[in-house]
Amino acid sequence: MLKAKKKATIIKKNQIHDKDTGSPEVQIAMISVRIDELALHLKKHKKDNHSRRGLIKMVADRRTHLKHLEKSDKARHATITKKLKAVA
Repeated sequence: MLKAKKKATIIKKNQIHDKDTGSPEVQIAMISVRIDELALHLKKHKKDNHSRRGLIKMVADRRTHLKHLEKSDKARHATITKKLKAVA
């Protein structure tokens, strides 16, 4: 679960315009941060299969968003993947 401040900073870093909260870039960034947090949780709690299922669903959701963005706008896809690789 993301805190409001952390969520706001993620949105600010990835938004296209001032009131943007739902663009694919923002959604992908939010999902990526949640995936990272859940991966850390699962390193501590190896037998938490319910959370593992949620992680797998989030990874699939991020992949779907990236695939859609790649089809619709390759330049935006390239920038978001570059940002994600820089963070990881």
